[in-house]
Amino acid sequence: MQTELRNHQQELYRFRVRLALAAAFVLFAFSLLGARLFYLQVVQHEHYQTLAENNRISIVPIVPNRGLILDRNGVALAHNYSAYTLEITPSKAGKLEDTINALANVIEITPKDRKRFKKLLDESKNFESLPIRSRLTEVEVAKLAVNRYRFPGVEVKARLFRHYPQIDVFSHVVGHIGRISEKDVARLEEQELLSNYRGTDHIGKQGLEQSYEQMLHGTTGFEQVETDAGGRAVRTLSRNPPISGDTLYLSIDSKLQEIAVKAFGKYRGSLVAIEPKTGEVLAFVSQPGFDPNLFVDGIDSVNWDAYNNSLDKPLNNRALRGQYPPGSTFKPFMALAGLELGKRTPSYTISDPGFYTLPGSSHHYRDWKVGGHGSVDLHKSIVISCDTYYYGLAVDMGIDNITKSMSHFGFGSKSGIDIEGEQPGVLPSQAWKMKRFKQKWFTGDTVSVGIGQGYNLVTPLQLAVATAALANKGQLMRPRLVQRIQDSKTGQIRVLAPEMRDNYEPKPENLERVIAAMVDVARPGGTAGRAAAGAEYSIAGKTGTAQVVAIKQGQKYVESLVAERHRDHALFIAFAPAENPRIALAILVENGGHGGSTAAPIARTVMDYYLLGKRPKVIGLPDEAAEETEHD
Repeated sequence: MQTELRNHQQELYRFRVRLALAAAFVLFAFSLLGARLFYLQVVQHEHYQTLAENNRISIVPIVPNRGLILDRNGVALAHNYSAYTLEITPSKAGKLEDTINALANVIEITPKDRKRFKKLLDESKNFESLPIRSRLTEVEVAKLAVNRYRFPGVEVKARLFRHYPQIDVFSHVVGHIGRISEKDVARLEEQELLSNYRGTDHIGKQGLEQSYEQMLHGTTGFEQVETDAGGRAVRTLSRNPPISGDTLYLSIDSKLQEIAVKAFGKYRGSLVAIEPKTGEVLAFVSQPGFDPNLFVDGIDSVNWDAYNNSLDKPLNNRALRGQYPPGSTFKPFMALAGLELGKRTPSYTISDPGFYTLPGSSHHYRDWKVGGHGSVDLHKSIVISCDTYYYGLAVDMGIDNITKSMSHFGFGSKSGIDIEGEQPGVLPSQAWKMKRFKQKWFTGDTVSVGIGQGYNLVTPLQLAVATAALANKGQLMRPRLVQRIQDSKTGQIRVLAPEMRDNYEPKPENLERVIAAMVDVARPGGTAGRAAAGAEYSIAGKTGTAQVVAIKQGQKYVESLVAERHRDHALFIAFAPAENPRIALAILVENGGHGGSTAAPIARTVMDYYLLGKRPKVIGLPDEAAEETEHD
């Protein structure tokens, strides 16, 4: 047998090569591991230290107290109170229906609670906790605490609740808050304010709650809380306290507002009262109102349907958004413009046959009084509210002059009040009609404008602002609901300065003549004489009636034969005392008929309280004979 010869030297060489390669691989592997360790431990040290701290430390937002809203005397119109809520985090609660059914065996959960929760769940696209029961009693809190272990994702939280103690009296002024929606989140992100709303569930939705949201919300605070591996809080490491929202003091007198609301009784409508020299709003009424407390956590379907489908439209802010023909309340402004433009003189007199005929036309524009008023000058035209006089004046002035003159008093534009949603009304012009209807302006269109009808539309707020400007000798002030703001951090109070929008300067003698006629409106023989009887101060006013349904040529309007909601609107503008005005107001009573019999008594009630501090006796409505002579 032949023995195989082996080359030991070659084998040794191969072994050493393999050993070197293995050593090189191991060294390379350890180099990679070392480099990775160096990268993680040295280069990325700060990053991973932060991640580790975040696992150990949680940032918990602290929601600030929402600022208060008070009237000018410190009466609370919107405030906060603390109560417990039962909340569910859907992402942690398992089967929601089973969880809710089990909770219902511990405390009462009504079908109304379930509907509201479902609505919130549909609106919520994230994993936030949602309330299913609010304002828990101490007994209910104790029951839930004992059974806490049975319900993952269910918590009892202490929350601050917004409350509106005046209910519907200030609903259209203060507005309300509501749960933050996706639309709100998008807007906050766009404004780069979302970080300040961490942990916050509510935001201002309407009224001053919306307009002054950033001041009322405050600044969110936070706590650094150390947690264990199970996510349970161990201790608080640091705390940055929240800053409460600022306190708003309104210019409105809550007592005056309450009296104005009660004075409307069963009627629908609006009243706005303003201090002429400053533009401060003293009362802001839209009737009927609504209960803003129902909207805080999401209104239920029953109440929503009742409000939304009501013929009285309680959700409609009539003072801000209602647009109506101004009717004869437009006449004092027309008279002043006619004097200023030289189209009329105080002694200019017409013979009123009870209608006006446009030159070159056979069409009659009827006066409210059949047979007319006889000889009528400017003073009498205001006192007895002669339509015929203003038909002719409007034609002589022309629509361009009317538009320019009326714009000085704020007609046709937003007043700039510190609340959102205002409508501008309509001050018609040739350009407006062409843009709106693609039609040219006709002289016949001008005729109706002269008596506040036709295309004319105003809001009660606009009418009040214009009346205040008339009382303020032509100075048009921006109306304001908030009088002063108290900084929650420093306690300092900042008073908001009056702001002038237009400084129209009519000739004093022309202004005096118009005001003198308005004073006689509120005296015996004037259209508001009955309502102003026995007043301890002088009143300058003008009644008005705005048609709701057009009356055919030759047909007489008989209120008792017209359906209630088709009857004329009643209007009244006034300021007092006439020689040194402290209050100016505009009132509109929907389907109220005559301004002198329906709107003027409400104004008297309000002015008596504001100027004299007393509640006046009830003023009786005029009889049918009086209505015949006091159309407006």
